[in-house]
Order: sequence, then C-alpha cells, then structure tokens
Amino acid sequence: MNTRHIMFPSNRVFDIRATIRRELAPFYPDGEIEMMTRMLMKAFLGWDTVQMLLHNSDSINQSDLLLFHHAVKDLQNYRPIQHIIGHTDFCGCRISVSPAVLIPRPETEGLVADVVRIARSICRQRAAQPRIIDLCTGSGCIAVAVAKLVPTAEVMAVDVSDDALAVARSNIAANGVAAVAAKADILKADTLDSLTAEPYDIIVSNPPYIMQSEAIEMRRNVTDYEPHLALFVDDAAPLLFYYAIAEQANRHLASDGVIAMEINEKLGGETMSLFADKGYRCALHQDIHGKDRILICHKSSE
Repeated sequence: MNTRHIMFPSNRVFDIRATIRRELAPFYPDGEIEMMTRMLMKAFLGWDTVQMLLHNSDSINQSDLLLFHHAVKDLQNYRPIQHIIGHTDFCGCRISVSPAVLIPRPETEGLVADVVRIARSICRQRAAQPRIIDLCTGSGCIAVAVAKLVPTAEVMAVDVSDDALAVARSNIAANGVAAVAAKADILKADTLDSLTAEPYDIIVSNPPYIMQSEAIEMRRNVTDYEPHLALFVDDAAPLLFYYAIAEQANRHLASDGVIAMEINEKLGGETMSLFADKGYRCALHQDIHGKDRILICHKSSE
C-alpha cells in the first residue's frame, strides 16, 4: 500500500489538478486521470467541467483539500474511483456501488438498449405490460435502467447475495422506479418457482463469465476490489451460468419470449451454440469496442 504523503503546493484548484496529474501519472494514462479529476471535482465540490474551469484559480477549504488527498492515495492503491465517490452514472441513472457489487460498465449499456428495444416492441404489438426479470442483478443497474426507460414494464431483479440485494434495493428506491428485488440462486432449478406464477417476456442477465485463468489479464482495480463471486467462473465450466439461465428460461420464459445476456467475448460461439441447440434463434451483438458481448435469443413458439 502506498503511504507516501502527497504534497499539494496550495489549496488553489489549478494546483490541486496539477498535483493529481503528477501523482497519478505513474499509475494511469492521461485521459483516465483527466476523467477521474473531473469526477472528483463533481463529487467533492459539485462542479461540472465548465465550473471547474471557471473556478480554476479559486481556493478551497482544508476539509475539501483533505478529501482530494485521501482520494489520490486511494487511486494510487487502485481503489476504483466509483468506490471513492460512491456511485456511477449508468443509462442516465445514478447507481450507488460498493465492494459487494460489480461496477456498471459502459458495455452493459448496450445490453440495456437491446432489452428496452424489445420491451417497447412488446408494448406496441401487444398493448401489454412486458414482464422482465434480471438474473444476477448485482447493483440492480440493468433492472433500474430498464424500469426507468420502460415505465410500464413489470421488472423483477434477483441475486443470491444479500449484500448485493441491499445495494439493488437502495438503487431502485433512489431512482424511483417500479422494480422489485428478491433473493434467488439461479443455479437451483426451482429457485424462481415461489417468486412468480406468470411467465416472463424477457429474461436479462449479466452473470459471472470471466474464466479464472483470465484474472491475470485484468487490472488490480477490478481484481482487488470487485466481488469475485460476481466476476469469475471455473475454467472447467465457463458456461455454468448460461446453462442455468437456459434452465430458468425453460421453466419461466413465455412461449415467444426473449433472453438477453452479456457474455464472454472469447466464448461467443460456444454460448450461442448452447442456446441454438435448445431451439432458440440467436443473434450475437458487438459492444462499443467491437467485441462479441451481447447474445439475444428468441424462443421458438412452435
């Protein structure tokens, strides 16, 4: 752990920004440092980018300066910026995070966009409220975003972790959306039986899918601070959760329902084959980086 004291030349904003850049330069690329600086200014001082520039020569009080000091130390130890400020933005929603849940990624916003498109199509074609369940919800970011963007939808979010569910329920309440969070272990086939009587139109999930062998490729701000329960699967069973999702869909998906999932980019073909072999019509979508990331599976009504 880094214990060296950080020296701010003054409590002027331009000196604070320069010190942040200098202190974080050995740890992060320039663009990421600038992004984190803006996030800290917004969180600690309430300033957006324009206000940060307008107040560049202003002085801040010592208590605020101490916040920046501790934040820089944490960042040098690779603590995620989202944990430092306590939240992140996701699909226009403010999502609180903690070490109990994964930090929502921009790539997952593409999954939400697909679910919203499908849900709105159901609304138009059937004049019905789509029933949606989010498996392995974590922070609840997917459920919250979908419920906000399709307010007529009936949304349930489930997770096996009590700590994660506490975060999800907090995010549901804070964003004022009509969603319900409940405990369920999707690896148990009958886990949802007591939660629902009617089939779901959409099953969405961002389950654990990173193989243990891939951990060596990942950054410390992920491996040291985010829950391994929500990240990793054994290399011997990398599609464990997708088999479980298929089983849940067999029990709880409507006859013309849709499964939408985030997947491991290295296992796109294998994951698609799993569902195609069960009779689904599958489409593999790329994320914002052009990687195979989203799998959409339509259940055959035949």
